[in-house]
Amino acid sequence: MTCAAQPCPVELALLDRWQRDFPLAERPFAQAGSAVGLGEGETIAAFARLQATGVLSRIGAVVRPNTAGASTLAAMRVPPERLEQVAALVSAQPRVNHNYEREHDLNLWFVIAGPDRAAVTDTIARIETATGLPVLDLPMVEGYHIDLGFPLAGGPARKDLQRPATGYRPDRHDRALLAEIEDGLPLTLRPYRTVAEGLGTEQDDVLARLDRLMREGVISRFGCVVRHRALGYRANAMAVWDVPDDQLTGVAPRLARHPRVTLCYRRPRRLPDWRYNLFCMIHATSRDDASASIREINEAAGTGGLAQDVLFSLRCFKQRGATFSDTAEARA
Repeated sequence: MTCAAQPCPVELALLDRWQRDFPLAERPFAQAGSAVGLGEGETIAAFARLQATGVLSRIGAVVRPNTAGASTLAAMRVPPERLEQVAALVSAQPRVNHNYEREHDLNLWFVIAGPDRAAVTDTIARIETATGLPVLDLPMVEGYHIDLGFPLAGGPARKDLQRPATGYRPDRHDRALLAEIEDGLPLTLRPYRTVAEGLGTEQDDVLARLDRLMREGVISRFGCVVRHRALGYRANAMAVWDVPDDQLTGVAPRLARHPRVTLCYRRPRRLPDWRYNLFCMIHATSRDDASASIREINEAAGTGGLAQDVLFSLRCFKQRGATFSDTAEARA
């Protein structure tokens, strides 16, 4: 199979099919490829090419926030003339995995994730010390839809029902496994065996643990994690609403069901700096398309009369998966 610089239809079909439910099998690439008419070697080569061209970030786990560690969304109000300098200082922190400039007075937004809340708090303190600026800390209170999957093969977005978190707390072996695959599965014939060798355990144990973490809702999605900009989703909008607390349980599910919503969650208000408590992420091919989706959401959810704002991203300074390993400082 030979494709041009952009993914060809069979590669898009491969990514689209395996954004979720990537096979838990001894030779998963054989099964993954058969779904789109590719052989095992062709499938591994296709995934390697998609990684090399920046379309595929990794094949691995999307972990539900605060189930196997701790995380927060943070924001800063940065003077425009200091933005690039401060963004570089923030991105240099190993626990920061996403860092964006957004259109708002609070113009720098980033995600911090680590093995526990102390690691998150320590990162916030480091950033405040290095920059001399306060950080707004907005940890997730409740998640309604956490996916970040994208329709790639011309069909509608899949709104699969996600397993709710059961309250299961990963043990040290689970956390070691998540750390081992935080950069993705190796592109080998038997990737789970390679992971097991790195952990000093057996392939069957790795497969059983991954299966349990998915059943328990710790892993919300296991499969291809794509870079949306490389696939034409260049309008990244964080839409926020100030929803009366007694209306959240009715409003939030209606927002979460919209096909363009990839994330929907509740976060705390931080008055007087931040009044909003319901967040949705919208990814579209254009600003107009994203704005049209937000109008549809408001109509469907009856939220048009609520205080709201839309923060479009302008620049991405850093994007990678969450870090669960205790060696993140050394790897920065």
